[in-house]
Amino acid sequence: MGGGGMSAGAGERLPRLQLDELLEELQVRIDAVRGTRDRVHSLLEAVLSVGRELDLPGVLRRIVEAAVVLVDAEYGALGVIGGDGKLSQFLPVGLSEEHIEAIGPLPSGHGILGELIRKPEPLRLPELADHPASYGFPKNHPPMNTFLGVPIRVRDEVFGNIYLTEKRGGGEFDGEDEAVLSTLAVAAGVAIENARLYEEARHRQRWLEANAEITASLLSGADEMRVLELIVDHARRILSADLGALALPVEEDGSLSVAIASGTDADIHRGLVLPRQGSFVGAAATAGEPITSVDIGCDVRVTAGPPRWAGLGPAVAVPMVTGRGGARGVLLLARAERRAAFTEAETAPLQAFAGQAALAMELAERRRTAEHLALLEDRDRIARDLHDLAIQRLFATGMTLQSAVRFVDHPEAGDRLLRAVDDLDETIKIIRSTIFGLRIRETGAAEQGLRVRTARAVEEAVGTLGFTPALRMEGLVDTDVPSAVADHAAAVLAEALSNVARHAHATTADIALVVASGTLTVTVADNGVGVPEGGRRSGLRNLEERALEFGGEMTVEIPPDGGTRLVWRVPLTQTA
Repeated sequence: MGGGGMSAGAGERLPRLQLDELLEELQVRIDAVRGTRDRVHSLLEAVLSVGRELDLPGVLRRIVEAAVVLVDAEYGALGVIGGDGKLSQFLPVGLSEEHIEAIGPLPSGHGILGELIRKPEPLRLPELADHPASYGFPKNHPPMNTFLGVPIRVRDEVFGNIYLTEKRGGGEFDGEDEAVLSTLAVAAGVAIENARLYEEARHRQRWLEANAEITASLLSGADEMRVLELIVDHARRILSADLGALALPVEEDGSLSVAIASGTDADIHRGLVLPRQGSFVGAAATAGEPITSVDIGCDVRVTAGPPRWAGLGPAVAVPMVTGRGGARGVLLLARAERRAAFTEAETAPLQAFAGQAALAMELAERRRTAEHLALLEDRDRIARDLHDLAIQRLFATGMTLQSAVRFVDHPEAGDRLLRAVDDLDETIKIIRSTIFGLRIRETGAAEQGLRVRTARAVEEAVGTLGFTPALRMEGLVDTDVPSAVADHAAAVLAEALSNVARHAHATTADIALVVASGTLTVTVADNGVGVPEGGRRSGLRNLEERALEFGGEMTVEIPPDGGTRLVWRVPLTQTA
């Protein structure tokens, strides 16, 4: 009985124990299902979060941040593989900026990181140091043991890798972590492709707008240096470069002069004259196609010029060429150290932009040449008409008046007719001088001739004088006056006008520039207070020395009606 009773009690406890075990197992399974459900939910949230972003740098940052959270890792990073098979970008998560700075240069793809590049498949390690490809960490790097890496593919091409280390809680990454991360990598590939397409469309639109602005500016006659600055600014902005520069060829020796520079240390680059051999822009001009560098400061092609690449890393140089050949310039862009290298997707539209800008520059140059030729033709026609019509009529009128004098009995009337004849002769001289000025054919001569320089000096003096002087020019001012004499004459006129403005207190001034009988005479007369006694005469001595240098003379006269009359005279026969 007693034995039977004990057997019955044990039989009752056994089902209860089995039921407890079953309940515990069920709870474990429920917790596992709930954990799986929560993890799937977190994965879906991560996929949606990554997919919502269209900015490529933002997409990459979201991917690695989501990966760290999903598998509960302490550190994470995303490495982008460049065209050379090394890491062109490395985005770490879990390290502060100070820590990153202390570690030094970011990895380029050696050791375990390079293992995933060489073999793009998931890699899970319980201990990093035990892998044959591992060779340690740099100084100041935090200790890392467990590791999980998964490649990211975009259209069947490996874009980069996700690297995770240090599973929180001291455990190891398991198969489920690997599956979750692989799933995220697939979604990341799609998000990266979408962001790339969006970025390409946005860049294409920016390039089109920049090309339109450059072409419109050049063809509308805008200042060419301002347009070159626009070219550099647009390229810098669109490709997010820290330095932009544009070098133009120097005709004398084929070297390149950096005409435009903006951004990091622009003052060091601006104005440099660099040879084709030994400079980055020279190498691009010689190659006739874009060249890139991952580290411009250490590039073997850069051997000439002062040190100027501190703090800069990736660079690209693009020659500005048209279909006719020959570079009209070289556009250079550089980014700061540790920034992404310039990709082929970036350099292709940059090359097209530089080519379009070069073509627009060529068209603008041809338009200016055509306008200049049209101007010269118009001047030639005006000169011909003045010579054939105006001068002939004036000469005939003068002859008629001169012949009519003998029929006039009144002496005063005869004198007036003769003065009218003299005025006509003076007018004919002025018109002939104008004709010679109009018929100047040398390129740029009209802009640089003594006639224009004289008019410009008088115009510039108006502000300080307070009135506009009368100006008269006679003779072959631009053709018979040598350039050396013309330079001194322009300086003499500027000094004389300055003296009138500072000391004369004049209200009128008459200026004459006359070339006659092999002599250039510059006359400046005013109605001021004259030359003060005991005043400083260093300026006048300077003018006199300029005349003596060419065998001439300078005199200062005081007319009977007051004022001052300065006469500067130089023979041209000895200086031609």
